[in-house]
Amino acid sequence: MKHYAGLDISVKETAVCIVDETGKICREIKVVSHPDDLTAVLKDPALRIERIGLEAGPVVAVAVRRPGQGRFAAICIETRHTKAFLKTRPNKTDRNDARGIAQMMRVNLSAQCMSRR
Repeated sequence: MKHYAGLDISVKETAVCIVDETGKICREIKVVSHPDDLTAVLKDPALRIERIGLEAGPVVAVAVRRPGQGRFAAICIETRHTKAFLKTRPNKTDRNDARGIAQMMRVNLSAQCMSRR
């Protein structure tokens, strides 16, 4: 089964949500915004992650990049596209934002946003 991850990255912590292809939440966790901690969550052998989505921002490069080491193919979504999608959600929290980004990855909404340019 395919899985999709959404990351809401901030300076200290990252909210991670992983959903399956039906949209069911498989895992939700908050981890320290450090590449090693994110890698530990995303490299779970029980998960077959197809897409990882995260919102563009100044902390993104530090949290996801690891020169010379295994990196993930993550889709960086423009802030305005993410905001437009997430404003339909009732509560603005890191957890809900990570859920919304994971759902965006599941339905491949990021590709639709990028193709409109």
